[in-house]
Amino acid sequence: MTDDQNPAAIEAHSPYSESLEMQVVAATLDEVVLRMPVTRSLTNRNGVLHGGAIMSLADHAAGTATHLRLPQGAATTTLESKTNFLRPIRLGDVAEARPRPLHLGRTTMIWQTDILRGDGKLAAVVIQTQLVLEWKEPG
Repeated sequence: MTDDQNPAAIEAHSPYSESLEMQVVAATLDEVVLRMPVTRSLTNRNGVLHGGAIMSLADHAAGTATHLRLPQGAATTTLESKTNFLRPIRLGDVAEARPRPLHLGRTTMIWQTDILRGDGKLAAVVIQTQLVLEWKEPG
């Protein structure tokens, strides 16, 4: 991890993202990059990365990018998500997520996350709206 990366974002890895073997490559205000290996357990019946796994990777990437920008005491949740699948990512390859902001508001942030294959070709484009909300612990 370089000095300009935010350790809080790295620590914000969820048990779910860990179960999919997602790796945070970069987590700064300027760049968020996540990678996920295409393992057999993440493939569909055609032997390519399942669309739900692609969406999970994009969701965690955009959520991480939003998390880096949250004010103290705030949290984020996905409000809306749309995915265009362009190319398959085959078993043994690696999917890489790179979110970029389209809108950085106080209550919503909109991200376009490009999902790339190991050869650098664009495999999917995900556009998400992240809601910024005040977080209250239950109780």
